[in-house]
Amino acid sequence: MVIQTIRKKRPLPARQLAEMYDVTPRTIMRWAAQTRADWIDEQAAGREAIRAYHDDDGHSWTQTAKHFHLSLSTVKERAYRARKERAAEAEEKARIEVHKNEVPLFD
Repeated sequence: MVIQTIRKKRPLPARQLAEMYDVTPRTIMRWAAQTRADWIDEQAAGREAIRAYHDDDGHSWTQTAKHFHLSLSTVKERAYRARKERAAEAEEKARIEVHKNEVPLFD
């Protein structure tokens, strides 16, 4: 499941809203913008959804591309990146588990 942020279009142009609120148009754009952290999380969730659809559910690359309305190369690239991210997370988790069981030499 892909979690997407609901983005609402501004009811009026930024310039008009800026005049109404006595701020700059850039401030209005910033108010309506998505945060970078949310965007990064959304993209990671999308990559993981593509990887799961292909790898876990067993669909072909062409079926995956059609399902997500993307090109074949884009789907492959995103699945590859999701696999790399997953491997890095597993490696980090294993590293933490190893260090958690160690007894410190000095207190």
